[in-house]
Amino acid sequence: MPTVGAAGLPGTPGSGAAPAVVALGGGHGLSASLSALRHLTDRLTAVVTVADDGGSSGRLRRELGGLPPGDLRMALSALCDDSEWGRTWRDVLQHRFTSEGSLHQHATGNLLIATLWELLGDEVAGLDWVGRLLGARGRVLPMAAVPLDIEADVLGLVPGDPGATTSVRGQVAVASTPGQVAAVRLVPEDPPVRPEVVTAIAEADWVVLGPGSWFTSVLPHLMVPGLLRALTSTRARTCVTLNLAVQPGETDGFSAEAHLEVLAAHAPGLVVDAVVADPVAVGDVDALVRVAESLGAQVLLRTVSVGDGTPRHDALRLAAAYRDVFSAPAGHGAGRGGG
Repeated sequence: MPTVGAAGLPGTPGSGAAPAVVALGGGHGLSASLSALRHLTDRLTAVVTVADDGGSSGRLRRELGGLPPGDLRMALSALCDDSEWGRTWRDVLQHRFTSEGSLHQHATGNLLIATLWELLGDEVAGLDWVGRLLGARGRVLPMAAVPLDIEADVLGLVPGDPGATTSVRGQVAVASTPGQVAAVRLVPEDPPVRPEVVTAIAEADWVVLGPGSWFTSVLPHLMVPGLLRALTSTRARTCVTLNLAVQPGETDGFSAEAHLEVLAAHAPGLVVDAVVADPVAVGDVDALVRVAESLGAQVLLRTVSVGDGTPRHDALRLAAAYRDVFSAPAGHGAGRGGG
């Protein structure tokens, strides 16, 4: 498969129709994949984790009892129309107040989304209204219809006993643990899934999983039984995007292939067709290829970082990698071309 440059991306090959893509994740990782995918298609649906319990989202979740809006807000902002109108409303959504009172660090978009939820009585309808305000290139949906908690088994928190596990609950606590996360689960364990999510996955051509916080933003999607059933029964092909760096606590010491092994352990029935990885984040290419092939996937190595030494994805470079993945015939991965 040819390597595509970062600029001047051609349209999606094949029939000429843009692919229908569902991207799963949360936070900055999902924003990265959406910022890339929007260059390839407007048939785009973001399915966003709803386990955040920190910051503005956590405060609204505790006070109002609804879904945490922060990750949903970030996904909507990533899909805003590339016009003065869209960018201005994106900046409004992302604005945070600075004060000495209760509004300190609340994001305007979180308050707007929470307001629409109260007025309309429907989370998806409220998100659709914000999408219309932004001129969003795609749709944003919550991963589950109720707020979730993440609970993890963590190693290394018991002095003198590195093999002992400690249960840690809450997304912020898990993401910031000084120990090593061994496994995660959701509370409740079988939350309801919105029918719009199931429909989007059933009608997709591609599902994109990652990048993002592996245990708190990526894997939780695979632990919602209704969502996993949709992912394992869809005709869509699946692409996993690996992170550019490990995350302290969550994935300290993880190799690139270890991310895939953990994913397979949490969702053994999931078939993966392609894995996108940046060469700088892969220590042993052969080991990554072996693990990917055991999942049914082939590896696409591309330079997808911004190139300034920070672990951030470049939207156009990542879009080029996704275009290569999407244009590969079924059963043929993207190969190990250079970036």
